[in-house]
Amino acid sequence: MRGRGLAAATVLVVLCGGSAAVAETTTAGSGARAARNIIYIQGDGLGLGQRDLLRLALKGKHGELAMDGLAATGLVRTSSDDEDEIVTDSAAAATALATGHKTRNGAVGVDTRGRPLETILERAKRAGKSTGLVTTAQVTGASPAAFAAHVPSRDSQSDIAKQYIENSRPDVLLGGGEDWWYPKGNPGLWPDKPGEESRSLYGNLVERAQRTGYTYVRDGDELRNTRANRILGLFANEDMVDYGPDGVGKYAPRVPLQQMARKALDTLSENPRGFFLFLEEEGTDGMSHENNAHGVIDAGRALDATIAEVLRFVRAHPDTLVIIGGDHETGGLGIENYDADDTDPDQDGPFDVPGSKLRFTVDWTTHDHTGADTPVTAEGPGSARLGGTVENTDVYWVMRAASGL
Repeated sequence: MRGRGLAAATVLVVLCGGSAAVAETTTAGSGARAARNIIYIQGDGLGLGQRDLLRLALKGKHGELAMDGLAATGLVRTSSDDEDEIVTDSAAAATALATGHKTRNGAVGVDTRGRPLETILERAKRAGKSTGLVTTAQVTGASPAAFAAHVPSRDSQSDIAKQYIENSRPDVLLGGGEDWWYPKGNPGLWPDKPGEESRSLYGNLVERAQRTGYTYVRDGDELRNTRANRILGLFANEDMVDYGPDGVGKYAPRVPLQQMARKALDTLSENPRGFFLFLEEEGTDGMSHENNAHGVIDAGRALDATIAEVLRFVRAHPDTLVIIGGDHETGGLGIENYDADDTDPDQDGPFDVPGSKLRFTVDWTTHDHTGADTPVTAEGPGSARLGGTVENTDVYWVMRAASGL
């Protein structure tokens, strides 16, 4: 399946007025229902190697992760539209997924000339749906930002926060990145680590968010107990994961991704018109950058538990399209047989394979992103169109056509 064909099919939907009936027959087949809800779940940096690592370490040689059990499986090409680089960064990759347009590395929600691109979240909001961004990264980080903000540089995180509360207004905003919401000199709730400090360019954005209708929650208990329909939760100064090499990096978010996802689903699903939700596990990328396979496993365990939570919702709400993907691969991760005589310093392990006497090691080729295709699995209306090999921009067109947005 090529992106040009997908885009053409979606143009037909738009020209015909975007009716649900046309969307159904164009994308999901005659008689299929349209997607009322869309959930895009991202394992940042999650390539084939990472998924193989998680499956072998958590479920065994013949086991299956929750993310493996969906109806459609495909591969996504991840390259950006950058004059100087082949391999994408998270900003360009997420912009492609969110808008259907490739852009240069570092750009968030804008094209290569810096012009804003409407996102799938913004279209959902305009259609009266509820929307949410949930991540273990900074909530103003490149990936979530690409769905709800428009800045020439991913580093402009205070601008992104300001755009969230003034323009796109997602109903649920949960993650890290408190430092971008408070001005210098106001440390907020979480103590600053060396090299960290509050740096909002626009004063106290948490207070501004509260004045515009957001309920601010500061920890897991407050998140669990709130009944608000518009929630801002900031649970770390920067990312919610402490990165570092094996033995140093630690995956221990103060509020688990699964809990954040459950609250987002409970809140957003109250809207009878449906919702769009972006969920992200950042640890799979950050730990891969550190070549820390133990950390990747810990983050992947949390991601798969969250996916199982989401799939319980999806199977009770079959009018939901759920897509699980990675924006790019990180680390060049490969699985190898364990050899006690192999002293390669780039190896991690050995790791036991549950249910067997087998052991394996992980080999890393880089601390950076790679240009490898990433796996995608999906279920729900329109999901069959993600079978085969697609461009990252096609994911946007599938979401839009399946939902009639």
